[in-house]
Amino acid sequence: MTTLFISDLHLEEARPDITRAFLQFLSDKARGVERLYILGDFFEAWIGDDEHTPLQEEIAAALRELSDEGTELFLMHGNRDFLIGEDFCGRIGATMLEDPTVVDLYGTPTLLMHGDSLCTADVEYQKFRTTMRNRQWQEMFLKRPLADRQTTARQLREISMAKNKGKEQTIMDVTPEEVVKVMEEHGVQRLIHGHTHRPATHDLEANGKTAQRIVLGDWDRNVWWIEASADQPPTLKQEPLQ
Repeated sequence: MTTLFISDLHLEEARPDITRAFLQFLSDKARGVERLYILGDFFEAWIGDDEHTPLQEEIAAALRELSDEGTELFLMHGNRDFLIGEDFCGRIGATMLEDPTVVDLYGTPTLLMHGDSLCTADVEYQKFRTTMRNRQWQEMFLKRPLADRQTTARQLREISMAKNKGKEQTIMDVTPEEVVKVMEEHGVQRLIHGHTHRPATHDLEANGKTAQRIVLGDWDRNVWWIEASADQPPTLKQEPLQ
C-alpha cells in the first residue's frame, strides 16, 4: 500500500490550471492509495464551511469519491484555510489532524506539520497566527455575514502579500533550532511539512541521531507530492503543472 502527502495547492478560481492538476492527480496518483494527507493551504482562502462555491463543490465531490473508494483522507489547517471545519471534513469523509501530529508511517514515527509555526524569526506573523488560531476569535468571525467574511478575507490577503514583499526570505523560512526543538519534543527522527514553498529533503541531527526533514512544494509551476510505502521511504516527487 502507498501513502501520499501534499500541501500548498492554494486552490482558487483564479487558478483553474491548479484545480485541473489536482483532479488529474487524484485520478492518476491517488486512486487506490491507502492514505492521502493534505498538510494545509489546500485552499487559498476558507471563510467557513457555509460557503459553497462551484470550486469548493467540485473539489468536495472528487475527494468524497476517493474516500468512498477506500482511501483514508486527512486534512491539516494551513495559514490560509485554518477555518475548515468538521462539516467540510464530514462531506468529504476526511479526518482533521492537529498541528503537529505524529503518525506511524510504515513503522517509523513521523511528525506532520503545516510548517508556519516553525518560522519563529517572523515575529509579526507569529503574533498574527496566535490571533487567527484563537477559538474565540474564530467563533466571532464565523458568526458574521458571509459577505462580510469574504471582504475581510480579501483585505487580509492583500495585507499579507504587501507585508511579505518587504520581508527578507530568510525570515519566512523555518528556524533550524525550532525544527530540532519540535522534533525532540515529539521524539521523532522524521518531519514532513509544507508552507515555506521550498521543497527539499534536509538531513540534520535531533535526539542525538541522524534525522530528516522533508519539505513539500507549492503547486504553482509544478505538482509536488511525497510518496511512501512499506518498501519505499518517503520520497519527494514533482511533475510540471500542465
